[in-house]
Amino acid sequence: MPGLTEAQTLGLQELLRVSPVADEIAGRFQDAGHRLSLVGGSVRDALLGRLGNDLDFTTDARPQQILKLVKGWADAVWDVGIAFGTVGARKDTPEGSFLIEITTYRSEAYDRSSRKPEVSYGDSIEQDLVRRDFTVNAMAVDLPGRGFVDPHRGLDDLEAQVLRTPATPEESFSDDPLRMMRAARFAAQLDFEPAPEVVAAMTAMAERITIVSAERVQAELNKLLLAEHPVKGLRLLVETGLADHVLPELPALRLESDEHHRHKDVYEHSLTVLEQAIALETEGPDLVLRLAALLHDIGKPRTRRFESDGRVSFHHHEMVGAKMTRKRMRELKYSNELVAEVSKLVELHLRFHGYGGGEWTDSAVRRYVTDAGPLLTRLHKLTRSDCTTRNKRKAAALARTYDSLEERIAVLQTQEELDAIRPALDGNEIMQLLGLRPGPAVGRAYKHMLELRLEHGPMEHEAAVAALREWWAAQPQD
Repeated sequence: MPGLTEAQTLGLQELLRVSPVADEIAGRFQDAGHRLSLVGGSVRDALLGRLGNDLDFTTDARPQQILKLVKGWADAVWDVGIAFGTVGARKDTPEGSFLIEITTYRSEAYDRSSRKPEVSYGDSIEQDLVRRDFTVNAMAVDLPGRGFVDPHRGLDDLEAQVLRTPATPEESFSDDPLRMMRAARFAAQLDFEPAPEVVAAMTAMAERITIVSAERVQAELNKLLLAEHPVKGLRLLVETGLADHVLPELPALRLESDEHHRHKDVYEHSLTVLEQAIALETEGPDLVLRLAALLHDIGKPRTRRFESDGRVSFHHHEMVGAKMTRKRMRELKYSNELVAEVSKLVELHLRFHGYGGGEWTDSAVRRYVTDAGPLLTRLHKLTRSDCTTRNKRKAAALARTYDSLEERIAVLQTQEELDAIRPALDGNEIMQLLGLRPGPAVGRAYKHMLELRLEHGPMEHEAAVAALREWWAAQPQD
């Protein structure tokens, strides 16, 4: 390529790293009379100097021909996307494993009443690139010759850090409305700015997102939330009206206020909490923590009350918010486990504020730990992130108080094995001591012994037996 830009030079260096795999597969297609190109996000990431081991290719070969060409070469092949013209493969090399997707040149469009794209195959790389979502994803590198294909000036937009569409935004978003959410996702991932005409089309066409399946919307939302700049993407969803359809609880946080009733901007507060929670992550992006941080106050609009003394209250907003979180996440088809974890964090996020100046008894600390269970570390991070006051003295005092709580938890964990807290007597011992068979009475007895454990800490075996017998003697006997 004559006159290489700095980005193209960087891209070529990235391509040289993966060239053994790329050239091998390209040679197989070339020998069979087909064209193969590295395309889309792989080219974009190569030009940004961040190409990983996930490689996307496009070809004029039809899906069954792709299958034939990769079998015998790849170490694994899968065809779950073959209905959309995509074949997946894995190639193991001394440099690592490469995950490869090869897609037939195609175009796809949505029927107004359909949730699924209609796929038709094309015969040219130019035809394929014009149907791509954004110009920065509409570049290709022909293999094995390394010819650079950029009919929509994606390289210029990449250097300008702008998101534009190859066709008009209206055409692009009509073909696949999910691309509107991808605009927000790429803004969050790449820190790029969508072009004004892209924002205008997203705003005008926001309602079209409702024809896209919840599963696809959830996948895009997750990628956005796990990106480096999620708040940027979330703001775009809210400002264009897309959030009204996919996460309406978020724009609802923009509570109107007046000169008589001053209170925090709950929307801005929630975005700040998200950013502060991200800053506390220690093992990479945490979807559970980020969702909980974003949604922790969504119960406030429904619970807002103007008190007679001029204050604004949000009584029990954590319980209302937990219920709303479960409902929204289920509608977005999240797993039961994820729904339970995020809603539990929302429910517990205010619990710490009852700690006051450290007045909690050891029993209250045990219950805090037990109720949080395996979410305790995340609850620590969420609670610390929830402090967004500009009053440095107040913020420092809250931090010291939470330090104190964490220290007490650590001491009790060492002394009592709080992480695996259980009664002094298990179900089998209870049945043996009371002469019971499995049934509700055993469950009640176990619950009573657990309450004693939480209230008083570890018990000696003899004391536990005596306490059980005393409780049983006081129970009505049928």
